Amino acid sequence: MPKRFRLTRRFPVAMTEDGYRRLKAFAKEAGLDEGEALSFLFENYSSVINHDNLTHRLRLFNSELEGRK
Repeated sequence: MPKRFRLTRRFPVAMTEDGYRRLKAFAKEAGLDEGEALSFLFENYSSVINHDNLTHRLRLFNSELEGRK
């Protein structure tokens, strides 16, 4: 019998500590592991984000990125 949910891609990911803590918290709240949580978020990307907030937050993140490295 095939698995209901099969993870077929693995890739190395570099994340900030804050981002990883939030991912772990989200996964725990949802009853998923981190890979399943990322899959859920990206498979449902358009319905789980607010485009106006995303644009604003992305601008802020990019402006602070060099200083965080």
